[in-house]
Order: sequence, then C-alpha cells, then structure tokens
Amino acid sequence: MSVDAQALHSLYHDHHTWLQGWLRRRLGNRCDAADLAQDTFVRLLRAGNAASIREPRHYLATVARGLMVDFLRRRSLEQAYLDVLASQPAAEQPGAEQQALLLEALMEVDRLLEGLGTKVREVFILSQLDGLTYAQIAAHLGISLRSVNTYMSRAVEHCCLLQAGWQA
Repeated sequence: MSVDAQALHSLYHDHHTWLQGWLRRRLGNRCDAADLAQDTFVRLLRAGNAASIREPRHYLATVARGLMVDFLRRRSLEQAYLDVLASQPAAEQPGAEQQALLLEALMEVDRLLEGLGTKVREVFILSQLDGLTYAQIAAHLGISLRSVNTYMSRAVEHCCLLQAGWQA
C-alpha cells in the first residue's frame, strides 16, 4: 500500500465519523451527510495529497463545506424548477424523461456559471434564458450598455474556457 493510500485510510478511519456528524448538524439529514462525507473522501482520493495534510479536520471541513454549498445550490435550483413545473397547467408539463433532461441541462448551466460574479451571471441568464436584448438588460438592471457587453463577454469567455477543459 502506498504512503498516500495509507494516509487516506488513516484519515478515513480517524475522521469519517466526525465529518459525518459535522455535516449532519449542518444539513439536518443523516443520508445527505453520509453522501457528502463519502464525496469528501473521494475528492481526497482523487487529489492524491492525503499524506501532506497537516490539519485533517480543518482540511476535511473545508472540502466538505464546498461540496455542501454545491449540493445546497443544486437542491435549491431543482426545487425552483419543480416549483415552476407545478405552476404550469398539467397539459403543458413535459413528460418525466423531458423533465429529467431539462433538469440536467439546468444543472450544467449552473455548473458552467459557477465562479462568475453575481452581476455577470445575472446578465448572462437574462440574455440567454430570458431572451432580453442588451439594451433591455441594461434598463432592467440599471447599468450601462457597456457594462452589459463587458459582463456578457466575461460570461461567454468563462463558459468557453470551461467547455475547452481549461480553468477560467
């Protein structure tokens, strides 16, 4: 067994129960806490840096907190989508397969926009999802047309870099 694999095994053995409890207190749900604790250790496995961790609980909590934020954002997005669906007449609601595809697309858009500032994200969504023109976005947000152009440029660049597999 490699040094890193041994370190990961020790971290898991010594801190998994603590991490799961830490997550459970924040999420209020044992199952979600167990999933996120497991995801935290998977993240450590992929990083391959377990042997170099000096403050394990701090490190684990930092990784788990990031995963928890992503999880809660996805859950919130999913709930908003379900709320919109529920407000539609039954005849206009897409089938189960179409709903799943739409939700998956929403999650992908959310992933692509992660890391953008609030204004940049809002401008991009108003343009691409709501179909507003740049002038309409500027008026709606009370910002200049030049700012809308700048924000859209940042958003498109960010998405292109992510799609190409580069860090934005």
